Amino acid sequence: MTSPGHIPSGSNSEPPVADTPMWLSHHWPSDYDRCSVIGGMHICRRCLVLYPVAFVSAVALSIGDWWTRDLDAVVLWLFPLPGVIEFVVDNLKLVAYSPRRQMLLTAPGAFAAGVGYVRYLDDTFDTLVWSVVGVYTFICVLAAVAGWMRKGTQPPS
Repeated sequence: MTSPGHIPSGSNSEPPVADTPMWLSHHWPSDYDRCSVIGGMHICRRCLVLYPVAFVSAVALSIGDWWTRDLDAVVLWLFPLPGVIEFVVDNLKLVAYSPRRQMLLTAPGAFAAGVGYVRYLDDTFDTLVWSVVGVYTFICVLAAVAGWMRKGTQPPS
């Protein structure tokens, strides 16, 4: 099933038209199938999981003293890992895109983002937070660029 604005590859129809600002969709119109349509706008499906879960996690973690900081390093390094791996293999086209897989593997990383937000608000220069952000951003940017470059060299389907 495709979402409005998405034209399957090989279609002779008009190309899809951008109907949503890039800051909401994070995808070009040809990839709007990676978005959910809310109020007629294409919203990145990964972000629909990531930001609400991260926000609720951060608020919950900052209330009271029930969370032990001893777990932060494990959570920050390991919880995002499934989502990072999914992002890499998806961008390299090693697996077919799956909305369910994407959302399921984003959720643990979203909790880790909540942990990171709390640490960041306590110490803007927290080395644990910035090392995780730096390493995983570097990996994901490399995968996105490699996937984009491979897309241009693949024969048309």
